[in-house]
This record gives sequence, structure tokens and C-alpha cells, in this order.
Amino acid sequence: MTDKMEFFATCPKGFEQILSDELSALGIPHVRPLRGQVSFGEELADAYRACLWSRMASRVILVIGRIDASDADALYEGLSQMAWEDHVSLGATIAIDAHGTNDQLRNTQFVALKSKDAIVDRLMSRRGSRPMVNTERPDVSVVVRLSRDRATVGIDLSGAPLFRRGYESARSGRAPIAPLRPDYAAALLASGGWFRSVRHDSPTIAAAYSGAGTVLVEAAAQALDRAPGLLRARWGFDGWAGHDQKAWESLLDEARERAERSKDRKLTILACETRPGAEASLRQELRAAGMRLDVSLVAPSDVARGLEHRKGTLAVCDLSWVAQDEVAQQASALAVASTAVRGADTIVAITRDQTIDAALGGVPEATEAVFVGQDPATIRTYDGRGLSPAREQVNVADRDGRQRHIPVFVGASEQFARRLAKVWRQRRKWAQREDVSCYRIYDTDLPDYAVTIDLFEESELIPARNGRGRWLLVSEYAAPKDVDPNLARERLLDVLAIAPVVIGVEPQNVFVRVRTHGKGGSQYASEAKANTGEKCPRDARPGRARRASKPGFVPLAPGAHLVDEGGLTFEVNFSLRHDCGIFLDHREARSLVREMMKQTQGSKRFLNLFSYTGTATCYAADGGAKHTTTVDMSRPSLEWAKRNMERNGFVNEGRDVAHEYVQADVIRWVSEQRRTKNRWDLIFCDVPTFSNSSRMRKGSWDVQRDHAELIIGISRLLTRNGCAIFSCNLRRFRPDVQKLQKVGVSLEDITQQTIPEDFSRNTKVHHAYIVRRTLLPGRDAQATA
Repeated sequence: MTDKMEFFATCPKGFEQILSDELSALGIPHVRPLRGQVSFGEELADAYRACLWSRMASRVILVIGRIDASDADALYEGLSQMAWEDHVSLGATIAIDAHGTNDQLRNTQFVALKSKDAIVDRLMSRRGSRPMVNTERPDVSVVVRLSRDRATVGIDLSGAPLFRRGYESARSGRAPIAPLRPDYAAALLASGGWFRSVRHDSPTIAAAYSGAGTVLVEAAAQALDRAPGLLRARWGFDGWAGHDQKAWESLLDEARERAERSKDRKLTILACETRPGAEASLRQELRAAGMRLDVSLVAPSDVARGLEHRKGTLAVCDLSWVAQDEVAQQASALAVASTAVRGADTIVAITRDQTIDAALGGVPEATEAVFVGQDPATIRTYDGRGLSPAREQVNVADRDGRQRHIPVFVGASEQFARRLAKVWRQRRKWAQREDVSCYRIYDTDLPDYAVTIDLFEESELIPARNGRGRWLLVSEYAAPKDVDPNLARERLLDVLAIAPVVIGVEPQNVFVRVRTHGKGGSQYASEAKANTGEKCPRDARPGRARRASKPGFVPLAPGAHLVDEGGLTFEVNFSLRHDCGIFLDHREARSLVREMMKQTQGSKRFLNLFSYTGTATCYAADGGAKHTTTVDMSRPSLEWAKRNMERNGFVNEGRDVAHEYVQADVIRWVSEQRRTKNRWDLIFCDVPTFSNSSRMRKGSWDVQRDHAELIIGISRLLTRNGCAIFSCNLRRFRPDVQKLQKVGVSLEDITQQTIPEDFSRNTKVHHAYIVRRTLLPGRDAQATA
């Protein structure tokens, strides 16, 4: 090795310039930002300083050579010529970290294997012994980075990534909220100029959503002059033959002295957070980092007041945890952030979209494109003094009658707030009078606020802890093309900020569905897609229920809740990407099923087609059905239906009562059953509007096009005095009455009597008909089967 050395520090994309500035501030020479890395230094002490003090670097690499890598032979030859005996001590273990490919070397595993062979063969020829490979904890980690036909070869001096500070290892099990990685927290602080603030006495920092405490730990460490590498017990250079222990110990002593001198420095931290478990995470991180700071979470308005009359203040906001499709969480987070950070001299935020600009009332002075996981995001820095006055506010009364001030994006949202408060008072009284606990509150009452809002209250079977659970399901149709999408998004955000306050639901218990006007797929097609690879939350995957802990216990699927309706209990799940498990507009239709089943004589057999989660089957069983058949194409839905039945006590008991669940294409199954002797006294069929599942025999289903054939098939499965209820939710549905009459099928429109009171604004939410068989003139009905 020569006296002058070359190093580079890797970093996340977008961090290159702020990492370069950081290394220059540490006094490291020859700093040059590159793509995804920063080159620097000429002495080993420079690399040690970067390892110990850099808050944004991921790894520090010593470059030991650049070689030809046009093919495998050239790579092997180049590595064989390097003096590995100067880097790998006798008995030391090695590992190869390969990155990049080219036309001839297309697999990083092959590159790593070829590199290992070259190094091992070189050491074998010089020493007569081969080093062992240890991919978990190697003494020396060799880095091989391919770029076109060249390879940069180096030694990883950092070992584990530098953003693994040591304090985050205190997190036990699954963190209650997603933490922000320490290097991202440091990048936020650097973008906001925190390094300037800490030069003054009593620096002040405010945080709205502090990345599970990581932002505040990093801010406190910088203010108290604590090197981020002080907590690390192991480094990549520990087993490297070129390690200078004396130089390293000198840097460590200096860092410890600086931390000791600053340990009693005063620091003001203001923080607010709405996610459960945030305060515990913050305290845990501070303790693990060895910092005795008393920090408590306060209300956003208290944070804002704490920033008043202070100079040089920085406010940090981590919104990286809010995905773009998590509109409810975004509305709540923006309301908190825009209130808390206002008043700071500088505001810096990490977010996945630009909505925070409108929430703060200004445009950023600087933006930096980064990635959060695989998703693009930006770090946005604002001059707090240049922001416009606070957003407009609407005044609403919360569930306890207290007046609340809610910042909104659109001034017209005040009209929505008044309308929602009015219909909520009316609907709540009706629900209490009718003993209904799951119902629709708002149904597109104002054209510009085209959403529906459904309330679900937890089952009375669940022991009340701190009040029963309450959930809101907000459904919005995608805005027409002539509506500004940003305006539509802001209206929805206002709805999601106002509704939880008015109705009295925690923001984390608000869920959003965005529906399109196209044919699309039904809930059944969507679920089938989810079960063939579409990503859904780990705790909400259908069909994965907890095991029964005792005999007779019905497992509750992960992410699910229990609600009551009509004296029965049903499982709902708001985390899935299709419907939650119960269609509220069919409440009266389900009650009709129960009453009709009670009046049924004879075998009392019930058939539920396109059954979804089997709610109608439960009502039929409650009405005395002795034999039920539940048919759907989705196995998770059938498992859900079975849990609903068993939870309400409807299980198979001997020969008198039998409940079967059939996974099948309903159209094909009905056709097959016509050729058997199976007949049912009552059939319920709530068809999808459209489905194009690959498992359907004809490839697609369109209710307007195909309903007559299905209704005829259903009528042929009825007993002599049996009847069926046929339902669909196509707004412009027109049954082919003439065609049905020709083959002896009559329809009785019962739509109006099946529309619940809370759906009275939208009488076309579904269509419902009683289906019966009639005798054709001069022909026996049996002949038409």
C-alpha cells in the first residue's frame, strides 16, 4: 500500500451532496460527490473519522485497485495480481460483497465466486494455506463493484452499515410504528441546518412525527456532540491486516472527551405524535442511546406555542410512513403537522408527495429527491417566516360537544362540515331508536363531496375496555377527468380530517376506498387477484386465522373485528383491498331472508349464491333453515362465511342440520345442479355487476347481458312452492321480463322495501326481485325445466 489512500463512502440516492458537505465539515480532504457515493481522503485517519462521525454514510470503503473486468478471466487475473497478503492476516476469514453486472458478468453471485477463487488462490500460492469464508461475520469483507468493463476493488472498513448506530437494537419484537432510519433522520436535520442551530446556546427543535424517535435521538446526539459511532462494538477494520489501532484509539479518546464536555448542555425538544406507541418508542430510543433527556409528547398547538419568541428554531416532520393510498392517515398527519411546525424559522419534511406544500401554505426553498424503500420521496425545506398565514379553519363540535378548529385546504369544506354534523345528529337518533350499530351516515349529500361515510361499532360480545371500537369507512368515486385531481385530493383530505372529529372516531380507525366508474371487477374478482400475488397487509391477509385456543372458540382472522346486526355477529375487515365483509345496503334484504325462511314449510333448504362472507346464510339459519348451501368462487370468502356461521352457533349437528360450503363458478354450478335432484325452498343471489375471473367458464360475466339465463337456471332449482331473491347493484339494470315470462318465470320488484332508511337518498343502490316459477298455459311447468 502507498502512503496516500483513496476511500469512498456509500449513501442512499439523493444524499450525495449533503454527505459531501458533512465530510468536508469534518475536515476530510479531497471530497468529491459521485453517484450513490462520495470519494474522499488520503490518509487512513480520514476513513476512521468518517466511520466514527458520519451520520449519513452507509459504508466506508478503502479502494485498493481498479482492474479489467471485461470477462471472468480478466476479473480473476486482475484480482490474482493484488497483494492480498497485505490485507488478510493468517487465519482470518473473508467474504465477498459483489455489486453490478456487465455483458459478460451477468450474475453477482458468479462475480463473488470468481473473486473469492482469485483471492484464495493468491493466498494459497503465497502462504500455502487457504482462508475460510464467513459470510456472517468475516474478518475482512472485500468489495467488488462492476461498472461496464472495469471493477473497483476495496476493503469494507465499516462492517455493518453505519446507519446501524446501536441504539435501535433495543427495539424488541415488531415495532409498534415504523421507525425512520437514522441516516434519513440525519439527512433531514442537515437539510434543515441543525448543524448551525447547535452552535448556539439552548438550541430548540420541534418534531411532528419523529420517526419513532429517531429524528430526536439524532438531533440530541448532534447537539450533545456525541459521535454516532460511539455505541458500535464491532467494525469492519478490526480484522483487517492494515488496521492502525493507535490512530483509531486516538480518535475514540477525542470523541469521548467531546461527549463528556457537552453532556450537560441544555436542549429544548418539542414533539407531537398521534400514532399509538410513539412516546414509548421515543423514550426507549433515548435510553438505549444513553441520553437522559425528559421528553414528552404534547398537543400540536402546544408545540406551536413552544416555538413562539424563539430564534433559530427547526421543525422536522417525518411523513415517510404515509403511503399515497393511505389518504386517511395523510389527512390526520397533515392536520397535526401544519399546526405543530408553524412558527419555526426553518421547516424540513420528508414526504412521498407535494401535499404538504398546500398544508403549510408555501413552496419549499429546496428539495432533494430520495427513495423510501422502493418509493420515490422528497426532502423539502421551507423558510418558516415566508409561509402564508395558517390554512382556513372550520369550527365543528366533537362527539362530546366541544368546539374544535380544523384546518382545511378548501374553504367550501365548511359547508360539508355543517352538512355532516346535521345528518350525523339525525342518523344517530334513528340508529339508537332502531337498534342499528352499523349504518351509513353521509351519502354524497353535496355534489362536490362525492363520498359515502359508513360507521361500524364493535360487537357487544367484546368486553368494553376503554369504550367499544368504532370505525369509519369512507368511499369515494374517482373524480371525473374535468375535475382538477389536486382539488379532488384536497377535498378528500378535508373530509378525512373533519369526519373523525364530528363522529368521534380515532383517526387511525378511518379507512378509505376509492371506487372507479368503469366496469372493473366485482369484490370477488378483486379478492381473487389479491390471492394470486397482489400485495396486502401482513396482518390482514384473508384466510389466515389464529388457531383456536380452546374447544368451541371461533378464530378471528388477523386484522378483523366483530360487529352486530339483527341480533347476529359478523366479522369485518377494513384492511383488505375489497369490501369489508358486509354490505350495509342489504340489511333489509337479509331480514327478509330470515322472515321468509321462518314461513317456509317442508325441508327448509336454503341456497346462497355469490355468497361472499355468508351473511345471508346466517340470517337464513337464524330463520330456521335446516340445510344451507353457500356457494362462492373465492375460498377465503367461504372460510370467512364458515367463521360467521360458527360464531353465531350454526354448526353441523347430526342429520337434521347440515351446512355446506362450495367453492365453484356459480354460473357453471347452477347449470350442473339443474341436472340433479337437488332443490331448495329459498335462494338468495346477490350477483356482481361484472366479473372477468379466469376461473369462469365463459370468461366474463355481465349482469345486464347474462342475468336472464342465470335467473332461469335459479328458478329451476326451486321446490314447487319455493322462491328466490335476486339482487344486483347496477344502477341502470333492466330485467328482461318478457324473456323470463316466456319460460315460466315471474319477477316481483321488491327494491323499495329492501332499501334501508340510511340509504334512502340513493334508492338505486341496488335492485331486488322475488323470483318464482309459473305454469305456462297449456304446458306443464316440469316440462320447461
